[in-house]
Amino acid sequence: MNVNQSAPPVPPFGQPQPVYPGYHQSSYGGQPGPTAPHIPYGAYNGPVPGYQQTPPQGVSRAPPSSGPPPASTAQAACGQAAYAQLGQGDVQNGPSSTVQMQRLPGSQPFGSPLAPVVSQPAVLQPYGPPPTSAQVTAQLAGMQISGAAAPAPPPSGLGYGPPTSLASASGSFPNSGLYGSYPQGQAPPLSQTQGHPGVQPPQRSALPLASSFTPPSSGGPRMPSMTGPLLPGQGFGGPPVSQPNHVSSPPPQALPPGTQMTGAPGPPPPMHSPQQPGYQLQQNGSFGPARGPQPNYGSPYPGAPAFGSQPGPPQPLPPKRLDPDAIPSPASPYVVDHGESGPLRCNRCKAYMCPFMQFVEGGRRFQCCFCSCVNDVPPQYFQHLDHTGKRVDAYDRPELSLGSYEFLATVDYCKNNKFPSPPAFIFMIDVSYNAIRTGLVRLLCEELKSLLDFLPREGGAEESAVRVGFVTYNKVLHFYNVKSSLAQPQMMVVSDVADVFVPLLDGFLVNVNESRAVITSLLDQIPEMFADTRETETVFAPVIQAGMEALKAAECAGKLFLFHTSLPIAEAPGKLKNRDDRKLINTDKEKTLFQPQTGAYQTLAKECVAQGCCVDLFLFPNQYVDVATLSVVPQLTGGSVYKYACFQAENDQERFLSDLRRDVQKVVGFDAVMRVRTSTGIRAVDFFGAFYMSNTTDVELAGLDGDKTVTVEFKHDDRLNEESGALLQCALLYTSCAGQRRLRIHNLALNCCTQLADLYRNCETDTLINYMAKFAYRGVLNSPVKTVRDSLITQCAQILACYRKNCASPSSAGQLILPECMKLLPVYLNCVLKSDVLQPGAEVTTDDRAYVRQLVTSMDVAETNVFFYPRLLPLTKSPIESTTEPPAVRASEERLSSGDIYLLENGLNLFLWVGASVQQGVVQSLFSVASFSQITSGLSVLPVLDNPLSKKVRGLIDSLRAQRSRYMKLIVVKQEDKLEMLFKHFLVEDKSLSGGASYVDFLCHMHKEIRQLLS
Repeated sequence: MNVNQSAPPVPPFGQPQPVYPGYHQSSYGGQPGPTAPHIPYGAYNGPVPGYQQTPPQGVSRAPPSSGPPPASTAQAACGQAAYAQLGQGDVQNGPSSTVQMQRLPGSQPFGSPLAPVVSQPAVLQPYGPPPTSAQVTAQLAGMQISGAAAPAPPPSGLGYGPPTSLASASGSFPNSGLYGSYPQGQAPPLSQTQGHPGVQPPQRSALPLASSFTPPSSGGPRMPSMTGPLLPGQGFGGPPVSQPNHVSSPPPQALPPGTQMTGAPGPPPPMHSPQQPGYQLQQNGSFGPARGPQPNYGSPYPGAPAFGSQPGPPQPLPPKRLDPDAIPSPASPYVVDHGESGPLRCNRCKAYMCPFMQFVEGGRRFQCCFCSCVNDVPPQYFQHLDHTGKRVDAYDRPELSLGSYEFLATVDYCKNNKFPSPPAFIFMIDVSYNAIRTGLVRLLCEELKSLLDFLPREGGAEESAVRVGFVTYNKVLHFYNVKSSLAQPQMMVVSDVADVFVPLLDGFLVNVNESRAVITSLLDQIPEMFADTRETETVFAPVIQAGMEALKAAECAGKLFLFHTSLPIAEAPGKLKNRDDRKLINTDKEKTLFQPQTGAYQTLAKECVAQGCCVDLFLFPNQYVDVATLSVVPQLTGGSVYKYACFQAENDQERFLSDLRRDVQKVVGFDAVMRVRTSTGIRAVDFFGAFYMSNTTDVELAGLDGDKTVTVEFKHDDRLNEESGALLQCALLYTSCAGQRRLRIHNLALNCCTQLADLYRNCETDTLINYMAKFAYRGVLNSPVKTVRDSLITQCAQILACYRKNCASPSSAGQLILPECMKLLPVYLNCVLKSDVLQPGAEVTTDDRAYVRQLVTSMDVAETNVFFYPRLLPLTKSPIESTTEPPAVRASEERLSSGDIYLLENGLNLFLWVGASVQQGVVQSLFSVASFSQITSGLSVLPVLDNPLSKKVRGLIDSLRAQRSRYMKLIVVKQEDKLEMLFKHFLVEDKSLSGGASYVDFLCHMHKEIRQLLS
C-alpha cells in the first residue's frame, strides 16, 4: 500500500518558517527547538553508521485516482516508517503516481484537489461513463481475493503443459498492425501503450524525440512503444486498437515449421535499486517521489519525460516557493516532550494528535479525524487559529506539521507504572564438540572482545547503556560472574535443566567498560576450558528460559544472542527428535514439516514477549536441526535467524562475522506494542511479520529493528468519502536503547476513487507480490502446498479477469490484456510459485524451506522483489571506466553469453558466472590465472589485483553487499561446471528442475485461467 504524497496547505503569508537551517525555531515542549540539519530522515530510531537507511515517511496523499488494491484489500508495511519497504531512490513496478497533487489552503483538513494531469493520449477513451456507487460495489464484490471461484483443474503432468508455440497476430499499436514472427515457445508479446527507452532510467531534462530511442539488446518482457519507432519485425497497417492503460497480446497459435524469429528483447522487471536516481524522501506530508522514473511508466515527476504521453515540449518546472515542507528532515524523528500530561489524544478512539486533526471554536477544541469526536484542548496546549483555521504554531510543532515524530512517554505508558531500566544483551554460546571442532567458539570469543565496544547507543551518548552477560552450555548451563571487582571471572554450573534458575544476580549483567579486563579474561579462557570436550548433546529451551529469567531478575528488557550447532536431543524441556522425512513432500502431511514439533516453544515465546526478551538465533548445523521448531521463539519475539550450514571457520568466517557485527550494532527498540488506527470505511484485518499477537489489534514485539517489516492488510468495509479520503495512524510504544519509553507515530492520508480503472492504474505489483508471498507462506502451515499454489493462481486470475471485464475495451478473447501497472504480475507470481517453499527441488532440505519461510515473513517490498526475481548483471559489456551498476538482464539462460561474465544476486546469494569463451585478458585481470581452465570453481574471494577491471568488479560486489541486510557470500561458477546447476536454480524465467513452469508457459496458463473465468 504505497501511495503518492502531495503538499499540505501553503502556510499563510507572514507566518514564520521555523525550521530553515540557520533560523531559530520556536520552542515546543519547553525546549528551544533545533534548526534542521541537511540530512534526510534515518531508519528506525536513527541510523547505524555504514548501513543503508530507510527514511520514514511523512503525511501523504495519493493521487485522486488511487485506491485500495484489488480484492478490496490493501496492504502496507508499517513497523518501520510508513514507507518502510522502500529505500531512498528506490524504483517500483507500478507508477508512484500519475499526478503530483497540491492541496489548496483552507480551514478544512482536505481542500478540493486540483484537476489531475494524467500522462495518456487525450483522444482515446477506453472507459465509459462513471459507474454508480452500486456498480462499483458490485464490481468490487466480484473481485474478492477470497472469492469462491473454483480453481480450474491444471493439466496433467507439469501443471501448465508443454511450451506452447505461438504465431504472429495483429498487435495493438497505434499506426502499426502486425507483429513480425517471434520465437517458438515465446510468451504472448505484451503490447501496451507506453513505450520504453531501455533499461536505464530516463534523464529528467526533456522529452526524447520519437526517433531517439532504440530497443535494448537484452532484457525482459517485450514492451512495444506507443509513439516511438517500430520494433524489428513489426509491420505497418491495421487500425489502432490500443488503450492507454492496458497491455494486450495476440492469441497463442502454432508457428509454421522452420519459421525464423526476430524482434528485440526488452528489459527485465524494474528492480528496487538504491542506485536509481530519485527525489530525496522528506518526512513531512509532502515529498517528492522516493524513486526515480523508470522505463515503461508515465513519469509523475515535474519536468521529467512522460514516456507514453504524446511528444511535446518539455514541461516547465513548477515555480519555487518558500515552504517549510520542502526542507529535508533530520536524521531521526523529532522527539516531543509534553511533560507530565503526556501526548494529546482523542478521548474516544485514543488516536494521537496529528496534522489532520481539525481545531474548532477558536482553537479551544479539536475534532478527531479518525472518529469525528470533538475534544477539549488542554489549557497548556491552547493556541489561536489564523484566518485559514490553522493554529499559528502549526509549523513549530512536529505533531501538527510532520508525518512521523516521537513523543516521550509518561510513566502511565510503562509496566507497573515504573520507568524501564536500560536493556541488556546476553551472549549464550554452545560449547559442545561440534562448536569447538569447527573453530566457532574461538572465532566468536575473539570477535566479541572488540565488538563489545560497538553496542548500540542513544544519540550522542559517549558509551552504550546496554549491559552484557555471558552463558555457555552443552547438556548443562554455565553462568559467569564478571563483576569489575573480581580478578578472574567465576563460573557457576546449573545442571538441573528441567527447572532452570539464575544462580547469581550481582555480577552477571555488567557495564562493558567497567568490567573490560574480566570480560577479556573470560573470552580468552572459554575456548581453552572446553577445548577437549567430547560432549555432543545439547539443550535449547532451557537456555532461552535461563536468559529470560536473568532479564526478569534484573527487571529489564533485552536480547539473547544464541549460537547453536545441533538438534537438542539431551533430556530436557523442549527435547526434539529427528523428523526429517522427504516422503511427505507433495502429500497432505507436508504441512507438518513447517509446524513446530512441540507446543513448548510457543509457550516459551509468549513468556519472552511478556518480559521484553528478544531472541536472535545463529545456527551452525551439519545436519537436520528442525529449524521450523527452533525458529519459533525468534519469530514470535521479533528476532532474527541466521543459518550457516556445514560451517568452517576459514571459509565462512567473513559471512558470519559480518552478520554478527551488524546484528549487535544495529539500533533496536524493546518491549514494543504497535497499534494501527484507521478512519471510517477501512480497518486493519491481518498482520504479517515477526511478532506475537494476544488479541486482534495489538502487535507485540519483544524487539524491533530496521531490518524487520510488518505488513498490514486493510479491508474496505464501509463507504469512503472521496473528499476526506482515508487516514491511517500507526503508533508504536517502545523502550529505546538508553531505556527511555517512547511513542513513535506515523500518519498516512490516502485518496479514494470511484472508478475501478483508477484503482488498477495506481496499484503496485511489488507490494502485491510481497503480500501474496507472505499470505502463501503462512498458508503452508495449515494447508497442503498444492492448495496454496492453486489459490495464488486463482487470486491472480481473478484480479486480471476483473480488469479485463470491467476496465478494458472489448477485444478478441484470444488477446491477453493486462493493466499497465500489473504487466509484471505473472512473471513475479511464477517466481513465488517456483520458490523453494512452494516447489522444492531434490537438493533443497526441509530446514532450508523452513528457514526461507520465516525469512520472507519479515522482508520489505524491495527485499522480496529481488529475492523472488534475482538481478543478473553482465560485467564485461559496460565500459571499464563506468562507475554505475551495469543494467540488469532477464534471469534466463538464453541471456547468458559464453564470452561474458555475470553477477547474480538475490539478497542472500551472490554468484559470479564465468563463460567458457571469456577473453584470456579478462581472466588474467580478474583471477590472476592464465586461462579459463585454471580458475578454481567455488572460489569465494576474488584476488586483490591492481587493474581497472578487478577494482570495478570488487567494488560492485562490495556495493551490492552494502545494499543488503545480510552478507552475501560469493561463489564463482564456471560454465558447464557441476556448480552451474545451483546457479541455474536462480534463472527464474526458465523451467525449473523441480517442475516449475517457465515464464512463457505460465503466461499461457494464466491466459487460459482468465478466459475460463470470463466465460
